[in-house]
Amino acid sequence: MHSVEYAGKLAVIAPATGKVIAEIQETPVHEVPLFYDQGRKAFDKWSSLPITQRLAFLRKLKQLMVDEMDEIARVISDDTGKVLTEAIVADIMPTLDAIDHIIRHAGQVLGRRRVKTPLLLFGKKSFIEYMPRGVVLVISPWNYPLQLAMVPMISALAGGNSVILKPSEVTPLVGKCIEDLFMRSGFPQGTIQVAHGGKEVGAAFTAGKPDYIFFTGSVRTGKIIQQQAAKDLIPTTLELGGKDPMIVFGDANLERAAKAAAWGAFTNSGQVCMSAERLYVERAVYHEFLEKLKTEVNSLQQGDGINADVGSMTFPAQINVVKEQLDEALKRGAKLETGLKPEDWKEGMFLPLTVVTEVDQDMKIIQEETFGPLLPVVPFDTEEEAIAYANGTVFGLNASVWSRDREKARRVACRLVSGAVVINDVIITVANHGLPFGGTKESGIGRYHSEAGLRVFCHEKSIMEDRGFMKSEIQWYPYKGKYPLFLSLFKSYFSEKRDWVTFVKSYITLLKSNK
Repeated sequence: MHSVEYAGKLAVIAPATGKVIAEIQETPVHEVPLFYDQGRKAFDKWSSLPITQRLAFLRKLKQLMVDEMDEIARVISDDTGKVLTEAIVADIMPTLDAIDHIIRHAGQVLGRRRVKTPLLLFGKKSFIEYMPRGVVLVISPWNYPLQLAMVPMISALAGGNSVILKPSEVTPLVGKCIEDLFMRSGFPQGTIQVAHGGKEVGAAFTAGKPDYIFFTGSVRTGKIIQQQAAKDLIPTTLELGGKDPMIVFGDANLERAAKAAAWGAFTNSGQVCMSAERLYVERAVYHEFLEKLKTEVNSLQQGDGINADVGSMTFPAQINVVKEQLDEALKRGAKLETGLKPEDWKEGMFLPLTVVTEVDQDMKIIQEETFGPLLPVVPFDTEEEAIAYANGTVFGLNASVWSRDREKARRVACRLVSGAVVINDVIITVANHGLPFGGTKESGIGRYHSEAGLRVFCHEKSIMEDRGFMKSEIQWYPYKGKYPLFLSLFKSYFSEKRDWVTFVKSYITLLKSNK
């Protein structure tokens, strides 16, 4: 979907049909301080609740989503243009699974834990505690507007933070749906607030000094947010773009790989940061694989019906990006295997599913994120060449390696500069909430999901305890006569073969001198 702003309102236009289906009241910029005041007041109460009580609210939220799953799926489909199956499989299911994961693990992950204390600090105990940061600002994107908003939100809430969500103005109906779900789940007032609007609203909230910023979106916007956050030393997590390579070796299951390439490239009309956006195929099977891929792509059905495979594009401006990349490639000699030249595209938000060959590594179609149904296919000759191709962009979010030789697949996976690698599958790491998710290079900063995704929204606090029985410590004043004793103590302790007799004698002598 996209929206048209007028008189402080956003007119919501369904991308698949072009019809205006709703209007959303935009949040006035002058209200930003009120959001933060409300969030900080709510934080004081929310953070004081035991984690078991906070998780009870998440259980209510989950059940409400289960009860209204079909209605939520239809809102997502209307707002984004994606087909209903993708709305429920790729947006709703991962969100519900994330809530389950957090309910099961947050208590242990965020609980006080004891860690080992060095022998030289004998008599003391060491612990780590996790303290919520405060008001967390979540700025979410339009391609998976439910999942990519709610997963960081519920992670932050579990840790005791209050949350302000600024959903994408491209998909405002999902933002309203999220707001409604939290309200009806009974979360205390101010714990969750949703601000609607475009870039000006997002910029105002970023400059409003939240305690943490979690942003998912483009590299360009991520850099702007990071610059603003740096001025106030606000910590951030940035989940940015990808140009994910898929490497198919000659010994792979080619039929499975072809089906995976079609789905990995064109699910959600290619509007996935983890899409298979570059396909590298070993030359020995290149032509055979290409024919299998074309058969798969040509069998896909586009539309907005319940049985359609591929929906529409969501954001009109993204069509220009796809067109520009394809135009440049064709002018430089690339060949269309499926799809149409841009001048032959029909009006509207449905783009042809396009496979392109005879492309060079320096083309935009290889080097820049596409975020649309456009897949370049390139042959390679050696393992080294495939790795060099795969690592040859500024991105590093996800990748996949295809081979029946597990040792080779794992070897190649280890050498890919990427936040995640899948072997004989595509995209799927994001669906495992036990794995950290995030990118390398310009694909982002930080990780979420897994233990890291809960702890990132908390300050990590180190605590050491001593019973306080002794009047003094051996390293305290006075130092008179202690240097040779410490010299003996440390030499006996840190030598490759420890001299425990000398160590004990030196330690006891230090204790006796410590009166």
